[in-house]
Amino acid sequence: MDKALYEKISDWFDAHSEDMVKDIARLVSIGSVSDPEAAEKPFGAECKRCLEEMLKIGEEHGFYTENYEYYVGSIGTKEKNWDNMIGFWNHLDVVPVGNDWDYEPFSPVRKEHFLIGRGAQDNKGPAVGILYMMQCLRELQIPMKHELCLFVGCDEERGMSDLDYYLEHYPAPQLSMIADSGFPVCYGEKGIIEGRMITKETLPEGLLELGGGSASNMIPDSAYAVLAYTPELEAEVQQRLEKESGEGKCSMQITEQGICITAHGTSKHSAFPEGSRNAIHELGKFAASLLHIDGKLRALFETIAYLSEEYYGKNFDMEYSDEVSGKTTCAATILKKEKNYIALTFNIRYAITDRADKICRKLEECASRFSMKWELERDSAPNYFPKEHPAVNLLTGLYNEVTGEHRESFVMGGGTYARKLPRAFAYGVGGMRESEEDIRVKKELLREGHGGAHEPDEGLNLRLLLKAMKIYTLSVIAMNDCEL
Repeated sequence: MDKALYEKISDWFDAHSEDMVKDIARLVSIGSVSDPEAAEKPFGAECKRCLEEMLKIGEEHGFYTENYEYYVGSIGTKEKNWDNMIGFWNHLDVVPVGNDWDYEPFSPVRKEHFLIGRGAQDNKGPAVGILYMMQCLRELQIPMKHELCLFVGCDEERGMSDLDYYLEHYPAPQLSMIADSGFPVCYGEKGIIEGRMITKETLPEGLLELGGGSASNMIPDSAYAVLAYTPELEAEVQQRLEKESGEGKCSMQITEQGICITAHGTSKHSAFPEGSRNAIHELGKFAASLLHIDGKLRALFETIAYLSEEYYGKNFDMEYSDEVSGKTTCAATILKKEKNYIALTFNIRYAITDRADKICRKLEECASRFSMKWELERDSAPNYFPKEHPAVNLLTGLYNEVTGEHRESFVMGGGTYARKLPRAFAYGVGGMRESEEDIRVKKELLREGHGGAHEPDEGLNLRLLLKAMKIYTLSVIAMNDCEL
């Protein structure tokens, strides 16, 4: 590490940190949840507005921008040398808001050294950070061997159709780095299966409405069922709630339709479900024990509870783990009533050496046992960037040298643009070690289960982002010694 150069980079970012925060807040104030069904194509008016704002910010910083039909945008130079380009990829779309926020999700607020708002951490903060990295290199007049270009997409959270479109119509960089993971280098990503189990038989009487979850890649923090009203059922539910008071897992409301039971959970990213509480499971478990509902309906809730009980496929006989990528995970994330049938969506992150056909066969067998059918909606194969590539050791070693840590490159369950781009891997900017001060401030500002990506009150640690971008800038300079 060139310490003198690192000090120059550090001074530059310190001088520009407030401007960087203001630019991030401009993006976080836009509710860019991707919606392909919206009238404004391809992903809705808010995604369109967010991309326009990001490109405007790029132009304000003196870069040339291009808009690829509102699927993807780029910020860099006008004339592009694709064969000698490092592309940096971020996304501007965000997951749905969900429930239980203490702050306004799209009115970003700065508290101490945290910026709170949906998308601040995932992935608008890092997107702006990469733009400032490119400006830093330009203003410090550091000669670069490779051309640099920032790309931003609008449909990463919902399935990456933005990148599918881009790659069908435009060239890819020679090497791509995605700032949407933890440090250091993430050289592999688990496969992703999304699909639904749907009941074959029409619903038993007494169930009027049912729902839970808002996105396939989020553990649901809320689920509800509206049951036909009877005084006996109201009394039973009330008695159960009084008995379980303090747990706060379920609540009841009498509506014009009937008795609405709402289950409360804790949301997390479905790729990292550990420590969360699945509201769909809580609802199924609570309703399955009610004596004053139809027996067939009680059996249906038992099935829902069973299918959403755990996160590793044990109940489907598909547990699997390998040394490269760890355990296959399987989470029930969306529950819907569709006419007279029930659909339960699963988000599965399968280990690199696991097999999608085997997993789907196990899901089909399980669905059949409960008079349901399995429908596969998406299978995104695992990504593996050669661990032996010189960039992996170079960037991992540099990160450890700057931070004094001893981390290794890794494989994760989360999905980034790296799984679709050729010659791509993820590198930062998250997962940096928090200080005691960070932990103290977070406890004061955010409740447990709040503050993370895909969680309510998503928060960006501005101190760590600033440190991360200093490391990132030094890392990109180090890539001068690396053949793409």
